[in-house]
Amino acid sequence: MSLLSSRGVVWSGVLVGLLLLGSVGPVHAQSNGDGSIYSRFGLGTLQDFSSSQGEALGGGAYALRTLNYNPMGNPALWGDQVFTRLSAGASFHRIAANDGEGPSSRLSSGQIEAFQFSFPLYEQTLGVGLSFQPYSQRNYRTRNQGALDLRVAPPDTTNNGIAEVPYDVNFRGSGGLHSFRGGLGYRVADFLRVGASVDVLYGVLESERSTEFGNAPIRDVTTVDKARLVGVGGTVGAHLSLNSLFQSDDMFSVGGSLRLPTTLSGTRVLTLAEGSPLTADTLSSVDGEVSLPWRSRFGIAYQPNARWTFTADGLYEPWSTFTTSFRQRAPFGRQFPVGGEAALTDRWRASVGTEMVPAAGDQLAGYFANVAYRLGAYTERMYVRPDGETDLRTYAVTGGMSLPTSLSGTRIDLNLTAGTRGTTAGSLVKDNFYGFSLHVNFGERWFQERRLR
Repeated sequence: MSLLSSRGVVWSGVLVGLLLLGSVGPVHAQSNGDGSIYSRFGLGTLQDFSSSQGEALGGGAYALRTLNYNPMGNPALWGDQVFTRLSAGASFHRIAANDGEGPSSRLSSGQIEAFQFSFPLYEQTLGVGLSFQPYSQRNYRTRNQGALDLRVAPPDTTNNGIAEVPYDVNFRGSGGLHSFRGGLGYRVADFLRVGASVDVLYGVLESERSTEFGNAPIRDVTTVDKARLVGVGGTVGAHLSLNSLFQSDDMFSVGGSLRLPTTLSGTRVLTLAEGSPLTADTLSSVDGEVSLPWRSRFGIAYQPNARWTFTADGLYEPWSTFTTSFRQRAPFGRQFPVGGEAALTDRWRASVGTEMVPAAGDQLAGYFANVAYRLGAYTERMYVRPDGETDLRTYAVTGGMSLPTSLSGTRIDLNLTAGTRGTTAGSLVKDNFYGFSLHVNFGERWFQERRLR
């Protein structure tokens, strides 16, 4: 790779990183702002980002072979690499939450979705994949209001010495888990690829509850439940592709991956603060573990020609098998902030997507003919049951455009998503959400030996 092109990639990457960081403001954990109230339960809202291409195709594309992206959903696809790739992206989401009894609350949040880096050790034979991205996100905020009957002195004869004292109870959540992955993909034969990665999960989950009494002679109280967790797991994947299966120039692919069960260990600290200004005391500090279930991904992709691509994907996680030792060891009967076993259920997700490139590989066609246009949809049963019995569903549509640039192998992706989550039945909350994201995918040939003629 030439010195000029190397500097171009480096400075472009620095510029994009600054723009992404500036677009979401100060970053605490991996998000800024407020998200769904359902992130209060379990480990928070689970993230499933694999690549910006897959995000626009319903969030899947686990079996789609591509030279322009380094998908993290299936490590077997890393064995197909030609370019050294660097990808980064950020997203913004807007949520309107409604409980069916009053006006909706509008919440906004932004986050960095992923940093990905991959390169071939042997071109289209053995490749390396690295990524840093959110695994889960906790960023809720809600408030309950009420009143206490308080006996006052001297007695108020008009109210029998009883005064009504209003109070506010504020619930806030922040933090989440991050995932750092690194692994290899290997092409065993022209039609078969396998891969594996080591996955490091770590982060902080924090839940805060504050009760405020205004000007009443009662101390304000704030409790903070914080857990620091870390653990190491792994993912294995395989991919099978068949050329000219139904016609002379088509490609049919099947791929899947399995993330192994992972145990996270850490420390849970409960603190209590009273008065104004607040003075904090540590009530308890206990060590424990949580056991995450395995996660399976499976997908198919069909490309009848260079113009069209179709994908269908599924995901399954048995969260009903989730266990934690924190819950039994926590004092005062309080639950660990990841929720409880009774609040979790098995999660599944199904998605479909299509991509169309009008130019069909003709580089001499016009600019917009070389743009990739994408559309997808997905449905998901969430893994949390806030009331212990109601299944929550998500329905969403996705779309996007992939814009080519003057640098060969480099594209800018603009993605959109919109949908609904939850229900207003049983005093629960329904979220109507939409969001957009920007991703930059750099690609160049590196480590090539120059030969003199």
